[in-house]
Amino acid sequence: MGEGEGAFKAMIPLVYHSCYSPEFSQDHRFPMEKFGLLADFLKDRALLTSKNQFVPEPATEYEIIMAHCPDYVREFKNNRLSDKAMRRIGIPWSEGVMRRTFTAVGGTLMTSRLALKYGLAAHLAGGTHHAHEDFGSGFCIFNDLAVVSRILVAEGLAERVLIIDCDVHQGDGTASILAQDDSIFSCSFHCRENFPHRKAQSDFDIELTRGDGGEAYFKALETHLPYILSISQPDFILYDAGADVHQDDVLGYLNLTDGDMAQRDEYIIRLALDQGIPLACVIGGGYSRDRKALAARHGIVHQVAARLFAEYDF
Repeated sequence: MGEGEGAFKAMIPLVYHSCYSPEFSQDHRFPMEKFGLLADFLKDRALLTSKNQFVPEPATEYEIIMAHCPDYVREFKNNRLSDKAMRRIGIPWSEGVMRRTFTAVGGTLMTSRLALKYGLAAHLAGGTHHAHEDFGSGFCIFNDLAVVSRILVAEGLAERVLIIDCDVHQGDGTASILAQDDSIFSCSFHCRENFPHRKAQSDFDIELTRGDGGEAYFKALETHLPYILSISQPDFILYDAGADVHQDDVLGYLNLTDGDMAQRDEYIIRLALDQGIPLACVIGGGYSRDRKALAARHGIVHQVAARLFAEYDF
């Protein structure tokens, strides 16, 4: 944690652990180094400091099995998943990857607890929404959104959780895991012509067309999100601010600019704060060979959230 609760009064609580970018192949499609580069990006702008950085502990196996099969959790932890299962995940196992996987879920949980206390908080990781109950997929091993939502409800910290997933890919794992949870409402704004090819059914799915830009995206938000809030009646929101909607993302297929992403983030966060609903941000997906440019795109949501945190005078 930082230097104490009073030390970051005017600064948004941010959650980050240095283990988020373990040693990893530079040639791999998954940009593991982006998490450390994102921390550097925010530090360079004095948005992440010793006063407002909170360092999470790894989630426990007990916490992870709130949304995952115990056998799957243990097999991953002990590097006993089959080669086929690991290929489906798309990330090779290592002690470092295992540690960051558990810690990142703990980070989203810490971010949510901070958001409940202060109104708004943001994580420098999270959004692993392709992980299903008993298997991982699409670079996602454990589903932090599902795990944390269930923990908040089980502990009585929230009665109705809304997950707003704005990653370019549908949150199929989240939708599948939470299909029977009446207290957790999942919505997904995603590109129709993109992974996963076989979509799950969220509580509310909004599909964008390949090539859509900021105007179409913002129209979808304005059309659907107030209605989603009205029918879900959340007292807590988890916001997956995927950066893979960007026009330069290699896996995205949408055409949002930096400005469009900032507008998206501000609209969603303001909508929550204006209604007094605590909101926790996670970063979701983002893919580029230019890792520093990618980190800057991920940092858009933290910059917007930091500005709004100061504006709303938490």
